[in-house]
Amino acid sequence: MAADVGVRDKRSNQLLFDQEEDEGEFERIRQSGRERLLELSKPKDIKIGYFTNVGPNVMWGTQEMLWPVNTNIQKASERVEQLATPKKDFSTTDSRGRPLFFYSCGRPSQIWEAPPRSLPEASQRVNNLANPKAFHPDYKEDRSQFFYSCGRNSPIWAVTKGAKSAGERTRTLQLAAHRNPVKEFQGARQIETIIPAPALSATASERLQALAAPKNRSEGPFREPTWPVTHSAMNATCKARSQELSRAKGTTDGYMLPKDEMWPISRAAKRATASGRVSELSKPVVRASMDHVQFNPDAFLVKETALKGVIPKRVFDLANPISR
Repeated sequence: MAADVGVRDKRSNQLLFDQEEDEGEFERIRQSGRERLLELSKPKDIKIGYFTNVGPNVMWGTQEMLWPVNTNIQKASERVEQLATPKKDFSTTDSRGRPLFFYSCGRPSQIWEAPPRSLPEASQRVNNLANPKAFHPDYKEDRSQFFYSCGRNSPIWAVTKGAKSAGERTRTLQLAAHRNPVKEFQGARQIETIIPAPALSATASERLQALAAPKNRSEGPFREPTWPVTHSAMNATCKARSQELSRAKGTTDGYMLPKDEMWPISRAAKRATASGRVSELSKPVVRASMDHVQFNPDAFLVKETALKGVIPKRVFDLANPISR
């Protein structure tokens, strides 16, 4: 029994400890939830400044710096002033303003003729370098360089008399023969048709002349617009089936004919003038454009009289949805 009581006490103590931990955890969750709700309840910051304001507000067209210059760096060092000095212009009045066409193709500098006094004698090394590349000792130039025709890679040689009087060979004749066409090949036909002599001297028969003659067509009306009707056609009566088919289609029940009547306008209505109230109501509402309204902060505010207004009973009844 004593052991059972001790076990029960331990279990009860453990349950109390777990309940205290749970309550502490619940309180922590409630506190964090309140902080989260407070964070979410804050309105969003306006982000339009990120897109419209970049850097400090600077007036364009002035010589002011974007950011103020530190007073410690306003005075440049002697080296900086030396580097900031512009390069001296060594051009003379003769060379200044030369046209651009005086330069060679793609060269930034002019091609000038050097005076004789500025041309010293070349050294032995310069003369050796100026010599062109020599040909190979075994090279033999058998024909001149410009002996070729325009665009040809082979020279034009003169044919010898022995080659002109050489005899024909069987192999040469075989290579010179043209290629024979296939068996199904048909030559080009003659374009014009050759008329035989009997056809050229033949004469047309009477039947051909009659068929070749154009058709005679009379001018004017081909028949009279009116023609006599026979007595039997005048006294004829139609059948019952014809009368049934000729009957017009009737209208449905309840159809009402359109009113083609015209009501004359009275003289008083013609001479009537609109009252001041009607003239005032007929004037269109002039509203400002959105270009001007966007700069008015009170453009979309509701008036105090409209806020205090009361809806009439008739409008309230009309605003209720229809219950079906």
